[in-house]
Amino acid sequence: MARQQPPPWVHAAFLFCLLSLGRAIEIPMDLSQPPTITKQSVKDHIVDPRDNILIECEAKGNPAPSFHWTRNSRFFNIAKDPRVSMRRRSGTLVIDFRSGGRPEEYEGEYQCFARNKFGTALSNRIRLQVSKSPLWPKENLDPVVVQEGAPLTLQCNPPPGLPSPVIFWMSSSMEPITQDKRVSQGHNGDLYFSNVMLQDMQTDYSCNARFHFTHTIQQKNPFTLKVLTNHPYNDSSLRNHPDMYSARGVAERTPSFMYPQGTASSQMVLRGMDLLLECIASGVPTPDIAWYKKGGDLPSDKAKFENFNKALRITNVSEEDSGEYFCLASNKMGSIRHTISVRVKAAPYWLDEPKNLILAPGEDGRLVCRANGNPKPTVQWMVNGEPLQSAPPNPNREVAGDTIIFRDTQISSRAVYQCNTSNEHGYLLANAFVSVLDVPPRMLSPRNQLIRVILYNRTRLDCPFFGSPIPTLRWFKNGQGSNLDGGNYHVYENGSLEIKMIRKEDQGIYTCVATNILGKAENQVRLEVKDPTRIYRMPEDQIAKRGTTVQLECRVKHDPSLKLTVSWLKDDEPLYIGNRMKKEEDSLTIFGVAERDQGSYTCVASTELDQDLAKAYLTVLADQATPTNRLAALPKGRPDRPRDLELTDLAERSVRLTWIPGDDNNSPITDYVVQFEEDQFQPGVWHDHSKFPGSVNSAVLRLSPYVNYQFRVIAVNEVGSSHPSLPSERYRTSGAPPESNPSDVKGEGTRKNNMEITWTPMNATSAFGPNLRYIVKWRRRETRETWNNVTVWGSRYVVGQTPVYVPYEIRVQAENDFGKGPEPDTVIGYSGEDYPRAAPTDVKIRVLNSTAISLQWNRVYSDTVQGQLREYRAYYWRESSLLKSLWVSQKRQQAGFPGDRLRGVVSRLFPYSNYKLEMVVVNGRGDGPRSEAKEFTTPEGVPSAPRRFRVRQPNLETINLEWDHPEHPNGILIGYTLKYVAFNGTKVGKQIVENFSPNQTKFTMQRADPVSRYRFSLSARTQVGSGEAVTEESPAPPNEATPTAAYTNNQADIATQGWFIGLMCAIALLVLILLIVCFIKRSRGGKYPVREKKDVPLGPEDPKEEDGSFDYSDEDNKPLQGSQTSLDGTIKQQESDDSLVDYGEGGEGQFNEDGSFIGQYTVKKDKEETEGNESSEATSPVNAIYSLA
Repeated sequence: MARQQPPPWVHAAFLFCLLSLGRAIEIPMDLSQPPTITKQSVKDHIVDPRDNILIECEAKGNPAPSFHWTRNSRFFNIAKDPRVSMRRRSGTLVIDFRSGGRPEEYEGEYQCFARNKFGTALSNRIRLQVSKSPLWPKENLDPVVVQEGAPLTLQCNPPPGLPSPVIFWMSSSMEPITQDKRVSQGHNGDLYFSNVMLQDMQTDYSCNARFHFTHTIQQKNPFTLKVLTNHPYNDSSLRNHPDMYSARGVAERTPSFMYPQGTASSQMVLRGMDLLLECIASGVPTPDIAWYKKGGDLPSDKAKFENFNKALRITNVSEEDSGEYFCLASNKMGSIRHTISVRVKAAPYWLDEPKNLILAPGEDGRLVCRANGNPKPTVQWMVNGEPLQSAPPNPNREVAGDTIIFRDTQISSRAVYQCNTSNEHGYLLANAFVSVLDVPPRMLSPRNQLIRVILYNRTRLDCPFFGSPIPTLRWFKNGQGSNLDGGNYHVYENGSLEIKMIRKEDQGIYTCVATNILGKAENQVRLEVKDPTRIYRMPEDQIAKRGTTVQLECRVKHDPSLKLTVSWLKDDEPLYIGNRMKKEEDSLTIFGVAERDQGSYTCVASTELDQDLAKAYLTVLADQATPTNRLAALPKGRPDRPRDLELTDLAERSVRLTWIPGDDNNSPITDYVVQFEEDQFQPGVWHDHSKFPGSVNSAVLRLSPYVNYQFRVIAVNEVGSSHPSLPSERYRTSGAPPESNPSDVKGEGTRKNNMEITWTPMNATSAFGPNLRYIVKWRRRETRETWNNVTVWGSRYVVGQTPVYVPYEIRVQAENDFGKGPEPDTVIGYSGEDYPRAAPTDVKIRVLNSTAISLQWNRVYSDTVQGQLREYRAYYWRESSLLKSLWVSQKRQQAGFPGDRLRGVVSRLFPYSNYKLEMVVVNGRGDGPRSEAKEFTTPEGVPSAPRRFRVRQPNLETINLEWDHPEHPNGILIGYTLKYVAFNGTKVGKQIVENFSPNQTKFTMQRADPVSRYRFSLSARTQVGSGEAVTEESPAPPNEATPTAAYTNNQADIATQGWFIGLMCAIALLVLILLIVCFIKRSRGGKYPVREKKDVPLGPEDPKEEDGSFDYSDEDNKPLQGSQTSLDGTIKQQESDDSLVDYGEGGEGQFNEDGSFIGQYTVKKDKEETEGNESSEATSPVNAIYSLA
């Protein structure tokens, strides 16, 4: 079983979407705009003479443009020619020949002009040519007589056609001529024989030309060969003779070139085209051709050999492909070579194509037209199709070579500019209009779109917008939080938000907000994240006997909100579900398996958003099935280990491994896993090598060079895996040059004058030989300097003394003792960056509101950046508040504007403040110099919320409110606004509004009733308006008693708490019990027991210990027993603490007439503090109660 990856077109489609994200913002068609050419014919327009001629030219604009044409640079009057018409609402020319006429009469150079009141756009100069397929001239060809072994060229000389015909050779009976190393057709159409053999005269030779437009084939009269030979018999047995030429008496000779002539030649090719070099040699035996480049290697990624190595084609030629190439023709008699000097020229190609410029009145901008070529192309500017020199002067426009600079642009500056750059090899023409608009932001896509995406995938949310000045776009999630950009998010210039990896928490509503000085517009996109579709139980490879039933499982987990479809493929084609098959939700059952059912089965689980695939292979055995009931009755187990491993068919890069299967233990073996171990880099570690079906016991294993292999085999069935087999004998492969190069090659500067080249080193099993090392090459890009190179054993190399931030071409090639690896890919790296040398100029500040400003500046020249332009950055700080008594922090803050932008918005400023601002350019090294500091003042704004808003309820009639002034007044406070409303449950009263002076911070409100609660909302005011409000509620009224404590919204009356009420009830109950016991004892008289017998016994010093009680006298002046009289006549407690005197408030107890004790039962605290070693029972209220009871 195997899980398959999604088809490659899925990734290609997403990459195509990403390529479109950097496109320039276009003006909506309902707004006024100059013309733009949208479709035109190719520059070299060849037409079929049998059809009507169509020259395309379409354009858009508002108002819709009108069209006219020139032919050979003169006005083409369409109305005067009845054959010529122009399509409606288009500039496309139609030339109709149904009523006669010759198409050749209309050949020439055409150019289309699209015009409206805002400007004129031009098409390319279209060269119209009529296809030609002339007849072959009649000629009588004499037989060609040639000696066997001699070279021969049969010339084709086809008639000149337009376009050139395709040439091929056939016999007069329309049989193709067999071509090989000896006989082949050259690029010019001629047929070359390196040496003629007797069998060559068995047929004749006719050159054929196929013309593209007419779809006709013209045939030249055939050549007939007459071969003179010393061996007249054409013995076919000699054709494969190792010395065929000597056997036929043909003299052997050294090679000589048939094409090109001589030892040297030159060739010119244009950049981007294909370079075709050709060398055809004669000789006996037939020479072999090899190709080389002086001073370097052939570009392996672009070079390919054709026509049996006689031709070398290099595709997409660039300047680095210029140089000297030579072909070497060799046979056993010797060798010769021919040198071809290749010069690469270039028609103009864009470096910076001018783009449409959309400006607001008063803004600055520039059109840039940079192209390169060889020779260096010239640049010519035009406006509305006329040379710029003859256009009316414009004081706001300045031409500086390849750049037009516009300053303080006005509505009258609208026009279409053309840039024409040309050299002797071609030209480029580009239109770019300047449109001056004052348009608030608008959204161009439907509102509230729903986007559904699979978890962990990449997605993008589109938000096309327009405005002038170009708005600043920001994204927010769920209507809150900061701007989404950076990390998992990336915002493109056209407004699209890319989420690099979707997570569950990314689900929500995304809002894009476009802002410029004229306003703002927003749109929302709802993103739903769905679980991926996954096959969690995949079909497994099976071996079935004919006539049995097979079930392939395919259990799928998917998002329940998506519709799931499960289908099956057989051998990668849709499976037809016949009568013998049953497709269920999670399986496919095949009844009565036949040989035709053998093959691969793929389960495809798909929803409208994604899919998952799993494949298994079904092997059908011809033997009759053993009765299933007998198999089912036998216990199943893991298979026994395979045995007797044997290595045969030993080859340099492969070996055959054979083994004897172990017992399957009543469960068929489904797979064999072959593992290997090598003793050089990771001895003792086994790695999976390959996997084979359970029906085989012999397999050819592909091996890597320079490895000492040892193998073992593991058998697998549905129960599990066997123990590994015993290892095989070892087999060592010979070494070889590396077949790959290191990956992740990078060139980055770590200092301003160096470049560090790094790469991921190759692992040991990719070394293919000893002493793995790396050849590092580098040179300046776009120069013809030779490659620098050095050999490195590590994974990095530092190039020193480099210019600041210039591009380098880098190659890293692996090499070992057996040779070099393949030609490496070229990677572009950059030397180190230095700090920028210039600051943005002409910084303009426009205050948008009390918390935001709009910035505009002129970009710096690219050569002053000295690195990659990361962003323009604004540093700003609050100098002071316009409120003189308010202290402010002068901490510097910053706002970055990534990319080559010319405007931005700084937000989150404090209102009513003085600010200063400086601009810098930032590259990878850091900040450049700062611009001149600009000062600006933010207007008054609304204040922040009042601080420490407190609601107190001293009684049931009034509520007191207190607050502090706002932390940020943001202006001059003119007062406070209090709004409050009474509510009781779901009933809400009428809202009441109170206004206070700016100095008032207290307010007392009379309650309307003692039951309702109140909700208060307090805000501060400036001249701009009310600020953020703070809200509080009055506490719930208590059930009993008037509260005396202060309330806030976070506090409650303790008397209403349940635990407090329970505690008070318990205390009251204890007091009641105590009073009852006192009343009973008072009426009883006699002794008061002080301790129960079960309590701690009295100490030996206690005078009364018989029954734990004491007697008392009814005489008032008689001391208690257990007490003694002190020297001053007072009663003093002895060592025992059981006297009831201790429970009185004074030092002596009080008794009534019947001897009852009438003192309070409280703890004598003086004694407790001084006599810490006494028993704790005397001070316990509970013990006192037990004693009294």
